[in-house]
Amino acid sequence: MRKYIYFLAIGCSLCLFGCDKESNEIDVLIENPIEPESPIDIEENSDFIYKLLSLGDSYTIGESVCTTCRFPEQLKSKIEENSNATVNLKIIARTGWTTTDLKSNINLSLATDYDFVTLLIGVNNQFQGIDFEVYKQEFPELVHIAIKAAKGNINNLVVVSIPDYAFTPFGGGDVTITKEIEKYNQFAKAYCLNNNIEFLNITDITQQGFSQPSLVASDGLHPSELAYQKVIERLYPLFLQKVTN
Repeated sequence: MRKYIYFLAIGCSLCLFGCDKESNEIDVLIENPIEPESPIDIEENSDFIYKLLSLGDSYTIGESVCTTCRFPEQLKSKIEENSNATVNLKIIARTGWTTTDLKSNINLSLATDYDFVTLLIGVNNQFQGIDFEVYKQEFPELVHIAIKAAKGNINNLVVVSIPDYAFTPFGGGDVTITKEIEKYNQFAKAYCLNNNIEFLNITDITQQGFSQPSLVASDGLHPSELAYQKVIERLYPLFLQKVTN
């Protein structure tokens, strides 16, 4: 039996303090999954396959953390460690991407058989001072693309909230950043609630960046591996609920 999960994560990528867009990964395909050691009974079938898709920006590709530290990779590992399943993960994201950039770089031939998809996007719209109306128009368009990739099933999509980079050395506690990020998240949350789409809040995790500096990566801006671990503590149960039930 083969089951596919599209993980569509629209990560928030900040192209801050001279991030080199060309040097960042785009469209990452994970293969050769790790053999699980202590599986739980998600499916007693070693050929069981989930397809995950993550759409986003630097928060999705894990700017300034190791490849296996970013949250889509951590989700993949968590699933494989706790099941007999294999996970095929595809990431479409790049540091600095806005909603417009993500739309422009999603291949028109994107598969439509993903089992689980995450979408995390919008921080660069805010950081670059782009008119909020652009986000209001393009976020729903990206959601529709993500749903289509997730077998056309709204239940297979999770929209992830934008982290608050005000609580980093780079953000310096700027309350204006927090207010603007909140504006984006409120719109995304309301849209998701009105359309029966799962919205996962992780912003509060990143707002502990001053009290827990270990939640901030070495660049002083992006979330650390530990922060993404805390994201997975919230995201993995949703995967189990939506995909394995």
